[in-house]
Amino acid sequence: MIEIDGAARITAGVVMLTIVGIESGGGFVFRVVTGKVAATDFQKAFFRAGHAHAGVLVTLGLVCLLLTQATDLAGAWRWLAATGVLWGAVLLPGGFFFSAMGPGRTSPNRWKVLFPLGGAMIAAGTVTLAVGLLA
Repeated sequence: MIEIDGAARITAGVVMLTIVGIESGGGFVFRVVTGKVAATDFQKAFFRAGHAHAGVLVTLGLVCLLLTQATDLAGAWRWLAATGVLWGAVLLPGGFFFSAMGPGRTSPNRWKVLFPLGGAMIAAGTVTLAVGLLA
């Protein structure tokens, strides 16, 4: 059985509360795809992708948070393994939503910078956790 330390328990509790935000994002996406909110095809695709990535990455982030408890990682490496995917779960979906904002948008705006940042956090977190689990 994995024992969960206090910081991980608090982090998991806060992340669980974000699921309500993801659910309301689903309501927004539903209004977009049913035509109740005007959006271009580009925006529809990006809003769907942002919502899907948020849900999947938050779930994966919680798994990573728990699995980090089974490693001997310490300090910054432990933080990265435990929260890297969770930070990516903020940055990557944020890139989809923010880069598609604005009336009539048909291509990403400058917020597209969040894509590589989110991807880097996800990669760094998962690789760090994998090394910690295999060591």
